[in-house]
Amino acid sequence: MKPLWSLLYCASLLLSDAQATYHLSAGDPQLIAAQSYAQTRNNGRPPIRTLNPAKTDSQCRSRPLDLVFIIDSSRSVRPGEFEKVKIFLADMVDTLDVGTDATRVAVVNYASTVKIEFLLKDHFNKPDLKKAITRIEPLAAGTMTGLAIKTAVNEAFTEQSGSRPRSRKISKVAIIVTDGRPQDQVEEVSAAARASGIEIYAVGVDRADMRSLQQMASIPLDDHVFYVETYGVIEKLTSKFRETLCGLDPCAMGHDCEHICVNTNASYYCKCRNGYILNADEKTCSLKQVKVEVVQADPCKCEARLVFQKQTQAAIQQLTAKIERLENMVGRV
Repeated sequence: MKPLWSLLYCASLLLSDAQATYHLSAGDPQLIAAQSYAQTRNNGRPPIRTLNPAKTDSQCRSRPLDLVFIIDSSRSVRPGEFEKVKIFLADMVDTLDVGTDATRVAVVNYASTVKIEFLLKDHFNKPDLKKAITRIEPLAAGTMTGLAIKTAVNEAFTEQSGSRPRSRKISKVAIIVTDGRPQDQVEEVSAAARASGIEIYAVGVDRADMRSLQQMASIPLDDHVFYVETYGVIEKLTSKFRETLCGLDPCAMGHDCEHICVNTNASYYCKCRNGYILNADEKTCSLKQVKVEVVQADPCKCEARLVFQKQTQAAIQQLTAKIERLENMVGRV
């Protein structure tokens, strides 16, 4: 058993972290009902999530994503606060496996207008991504969040912009960061985005409208809506997202495959070595049985052969009898 002082110390750390960062509960049951079937995630989520990523760094690897940040840079976001948002984006990039075949990142900046800072196809390494983030400037006025989401769907999450085809089964994820109330409608456009297969996380800061965050986010809301009191502590969310986006290899964590475990990011399946086949339980293997094909003779052909043999034998016997008679006759002469 762990010493009591150790448990108390861990509890105090958890409490201090919780005072700065909160998960929002779903709250209103009618709100959940209003969240359409579109919120059912089409993307595989990792089956195991770690509460302490530092202890699993050797096995922790973010699942491949097409990830688009949608960031609010309206007038209410002061220049110093916007710099904090950029630091948060850079820290997030550091936690991801960035690359052509790994995670691709784009940023959509919005206020009263929307600006795509860079697309999923533009940068495939961390240094280039972080340099591009440093060049982002605030847009100043308005909070057109709905327009920003629609622009992300129509222009950032497209194959022309670097999003992988649906057949690749790469998760599409949008992370929205805002500190205000949207000046346009977000519910319908968010539902359409989710229906297209995009998983939405909503991060609210300070004066953010809670109901709008819930209308935008995927379900369960407890996993997709976050709130921080100030931009000064937004960096704390980096570890929260690492827990969510970091997929542990289920094959490395333990499996029940008799021969070979194959990781599919969301789960795993079993395979057998050459010469074996997978049993019905999809876990164990059996030796592949060689089928011996028995060729059955045509009974008609067999019968005809027997008749021919009998006729031949009869003819030989008759001929032998004639020869014997001739020999006897010659002997008498």
